[in-house]
Amino acid sequence: MDEKVYTPDEVAQLFQISKHTVYELIKRGELNAFKVGNKMRIEHEEIERYKESTKAPAKKIQVEQTDTYSSLPIRLSGSHDFLVEHFVKQTSKDLQLQIQPTYIGSLEGLMMLYRGQSDIAAIHLLDPTSQEYNLPFIHQLFVHESISVVRFVSREQGFIVAKGNPKGIYGFNNLVQKNVQFVNRQKGAGTRFLFDSMLSKNGIAPAEINGYLNEEWNHLSTASYISRGMADVAFGIQSAASHLGLDFIPVAKEQFDLVFRFTNENKQKLTDLIHYLQSTGFKSSLTDLEGYDIQELGTIIYQTNKPEETTC
Repeated sequence: MDEKVYTPDEVAQLFQISKHTVYELIKRGELNAFKVGNKMRIEHEEIERYKESTKAPAKKIQVEQTDTYSSLPIRLSGSHDFLVEHFVKQTSKDLQLQIQPTYIGSLEGLMMLYRGQSDIAAIHLLDPTSQEYNLPFIHQLFVHESISVVRFVSREQGFIVAKGNPKGIYGFNNLVQKNVQFVNRQKGAGTRFLFDSMLSKNGIAPAEINGYLNEEWNHLSTASYISRGMADVAFGIQSAASHLGLDFIPVAKEQFDLVFRFTNENKQKLTDLIHYLQSTGFKSSLTDLEGYDIQELGTIIYQTNKPEETTC
């Protein structure tokens, strides 16, 4: 009898991850797939192989503990940001240390860190109850792990609109106008958390907004809907609007943090990365700062089991 063949959607359900993560795994060669027409398919045998490979990461690392291990990249998962991209490039140039990013949104990125599938998570998650960023989620997930939460930047979030703001969008109430088309971020994105929280505060139901279900995966692709005339407004960061020459109406300032999870294998690299974030050299390399505040860059805002206390 033929083995079952899975679609990316079915694989996402099996592993309780997003479909986007499945495509990232295929792209990175961690999950082998084949095409039927223009559709991706994954064999049952490959699902079982991947399942086994995620069960025993410690055993795999032990086998690979050779000189080549030092060349393995640090894995970063979470939210996309232009300054995170810059950080990834600069560490390669200045530290000769490779960071492999997977931009899949704050929540999924943090869950990958929790499952041991990444070393750093880039997040900006607003807890609607406490109105505090990031730490409420971290307190719930990381109890015994050795982690450091490092402030990266504060960012301006708001409405991205066409030049001259032709639809006159200045507040959340303008989003429910029948002639206004919105484009949203995907579920699990930190921007979506903030946007949904603001809708609730303003007493607006998602169903009242044209385009609420139209989702994109990063700030630039969302803003490009506005520049191409496919939507009237998006909720996103000021730097995305600036990149495409669009207007921006500020709404809130958010905290964007990096969460480092230390293991015996990565602790030296992660410690070096934190020191690099705190260095004047890295700070002076940041030039395109419209919509960003880097005053607290490199500040450790929460820590459990300092990395040097991790047993070898």
